[in-house]
Amino acid sequence: MANIQAVFSDLDGTLLNSSHKITPLTAAAIRRLGEIGIPFVPVSGRGPQGIDLILEGQGLRCPIIAYSGALMLDEQRRVIFERGMSLGEARAVVDHLKARRFDLTWCAFSAKQWLVPTREDPRILVEEAILQTQATPGGLDRLQAGEVVDKLMCICDPEQLPAVEADVKAAFPMYTVVPSDRHLLEIMTGGVNKAQAMAQFCQLRQLDLRCVAAFGDQYNDLEMLQRAGYGIAMGNAPEPIRRAAGRVTADHDHDGVYYALQALGLA
Repeated sequence: MANIQAVFSDLDGTLLNSSHKITPLTAAAIRRLGEIGIPFVPVSGRGPQGIDLILEGQGLRCPIIAYSGALMLDEQRRVIFERGMSLGEARAVVDHLKARRFDLTWCAFSAKQWLVPTREDPRILVEEAILQTQATPGGLDRLQAGEVVDKLMCICDPEQLPAVEADVKAAFPMYTVVPSDRHLLEIMTGGVNKAQAMAQFCQLRQLDLRCVAAFGDQYNDLEMLQRAGYGIAMGNAPEPIRRAAGRVTADHDHDGVYYALQALGLA
């Protein structure tokens, strides 16, 4: 058995199958981690409510890292870390996207809210169905006093995403800008990413990064996979991710997380 002190996992395309569900085999493996005292930590671009909806459906309660590292909550859902944009910073990005007239819609996420310009955009409706959460129309004006924007997200045509990514990176080099799917671009304050959040969690819990496993399937997971002692890419990950990670398991529709944990002696 490998000396594993914690397991970190992306959700969509990794822990969740194509139907956005955790299979019984993988859920049993996660519960087994709790039984043997190994923390399991979902690390997702989703917000806390969306992550908890998935966990509660399996009777799981564990720390979570939301918004790709911008927000971290403990088992009792107390905030142990948050680093987001101010209203002015977020508005500057949104105004830039509007001025560039890209064919996209944007979302803003805080610890408590998912804000969109309108719910009438079909791209928002698709995302609501995936996240099983309803967005709040009205945009950034709905932010409450003291709230920060943990993440901005653009939903755009996959063919246009590289151009949008390059444009935003050039205009806002101080921010973390990374695709999380073929049609999704995440924008967060500088220094926020899944790898940094994983490292901070390990520091708080006095865990050795060389002794943690991490699972992922997308470009926003790559740093996390490379920094963990046991970084494991899913079989459905793009070829550059699989090659860079080194370790590869089965895809998300065939219990890749379970079989990798089994190979590590944890399932």
